[in-house]
Order: sequence, then structure tokens, then C-alpha cells
Amino acid sequence: MNTRKIGALSVSVVGLGCNNFGNRLDADASEKVIDAALDNGINFLDTADIYGKTLSEEYIGRAIAGRRDEVVLATKFGKPVDDERRGARPEYVKRAAEDSLRRLRTDHIDLYQIHEPDPSVPIEETLGALDELVREGKVREIGCSNFSADELRAAEGAVPAGGARFVSVQNEYSLLHREPEAEVIPLCEQLGIAFLPYYPLHSGLLTGKFRRGKPAPEGSRIASSAKRTEWMADDKMDAVESLIAFAESRGHTILELAFSWLLSSSVVASVIAGATSPTQIRTNASAASWKLTDYELKEIDRIVERQQKAESGKR
Repeated sequence: MNTRKIGALSVSVVGLGCNNFGNRLDADASEKVIDAALDNGINFLDTADIYGKTLSEEYIGRAIAGRRDEVVLATKFGKPVDDERRGARPEYVKRAAEDSLRRLRTDHIDLYQIHEPDPSVPIEETLGALDELVREGKVREIGCSNFSADELRAAEGAVPAGGARFVSVQNEYSLLHREPEAEVIPLCEQLGIAFLPYYPLHSGLLTGKFRRGKPAPEGSRIASSAKRTEWMADDKMDAVESLIAFAESRGHTILELAFSWLLSSSVVASVIAGATSPTQIRTNASAASWKLTDYELKEIDRIVERQQKAESGKR
């Protein structure tokens, strides 16, 4: 498994998103997925205090006991755990970190991320609290999630001399969701910030399990969504079918295309994908080896641009 850098951290180019733990998976099933990830070269585990109503962190802590040195551990704070535990006030940042450390059964978090901006708290105050955690050795690097380019600029400008700065931003990005390309990714390149895409498979549409004219697979996120019809609109499914054909004509799957396309950008450090079984882990771990040529990248853009124009025409 190749690795890339998030600040001082060296992470596998395929990461494991842990939002299924404590939700779709119990402790034993979560441990099997984590063991499979580590055994297949995936060292980057990304969770949040709210995942599984805090159970995700607990299950991870249990699973990595004795293997902590094999893991680059990322978690997040800021979204509501309950009515009191939420936001980015300095006193809460410290409390949230201590809670996560306890649940994860570790003395440090490798990458500690604010889950979303908190407009009620000046960013310099949040950064100050995070810097203290870094200085105390409880956190190695800090990052953010769901930040716009303007919010990233404000955070970069608020870093005191010698203070900890955001080394990563985690936003939605995939073949079918290209919004970060407008501002956030160019800014990451300019500032030397790693980009971590979530929903890299566009809620499953890029797995190859969704086909035009067929119902969404039972148990999938889209199958239970009120926006199922919107997600599987004809123009979007046309793009999916075209991408499947493109990948298969070159001896690959659309899943391999989804991972490898994201990693064709040097600013993308790791593609974070969830998994519910060791088999899925093995598939994800082997999906990032396709080195796309410039010609192939242009062909992919043409396929996606047709779908985006069709969507724009409906608005």
C-alpha cells in the first residue's frame, strides 16, 4: 500500500471510514473489519465522536489494543454529541479530546479534526485550544472538515507564530461531486494542505452495484433515502453506465476508477471509504493501483461534464 503525507503523518492512500461502527456493525464485526484493514496495509482510520453515538470510538479502542503503533488514528469533534457537548469553544475542545482519548484507549490522537465550522466561536480561539493539545502531546496534527475556501483562509490567517495549523481538510469529493475543484482544492495546493475526500463512492453509485433501470440494492444508503429518485436520475445513471463501460474497456472496475481518479490528484492524501466486511476491505485496498493517463483523465472529464450539463439544464 502506498502512503502519502498529512503534515508529519504518513497515511495509506486508502483509508477506513469508521461511521458504520456502532451503527450497522457491532463490536465484534467492527474488530474484524479493522483487523482486515491493518492486515491489508490500510493504516489510516477516520472516525468521529458522534459516529455510532460514540460507540465507533469505543469499538476502535477495543480493536486496536496491542496494535496502536500500526494505526494513524483520526477523529473529529464539534457536531452535537448531545445538547451540551457540541461546538468549538476552547473549553469544550479540551473536554471532547479527553473524552475521545478515553474511548479510543490511547494517549494521543494522530489527526484531530473540527467536524464543521462553528460561526459562534472565533477560529483563533479554537486554534488556540487545539495548539495546547498539540503542545501537551495529546494530538499530533490538526485538521478540519466541511470548511469552505474562505473558512480555510481565515483559519490559516489566524494561526499564531509557531502555532499548530490545519494540515488537512475533509470534504465531500468524488467523480460525481466535483465542487471542491472550484476553490478548495486549488487553495489546498497553494497552502500545502492535504485533502481528504469523503463519500468517494458517491453513496455507493460508483461501486458498480447500481445500474440504470434497476432498483437500488437492498440495504444500501440510497435505497432508504427519501431522495432515491433524485440520486438515481436518468442523467446521473447515464454517467455511471458510461464510467462502468470506460473502466471495463480497460480491464478495471468502476470502483477502481473512483479510487484511482481521486488519487490522480497529488493533494489527495487518502481516500476514506467505509466497509462492513473484510471482503469489502480487501476490495477497497486493491482499488487504488490504476495509474490514469492524461488522455484517460480527459475522457473521464468529458463523461462527467455531459452529466453535469444535463443536471444544469433541469434547474
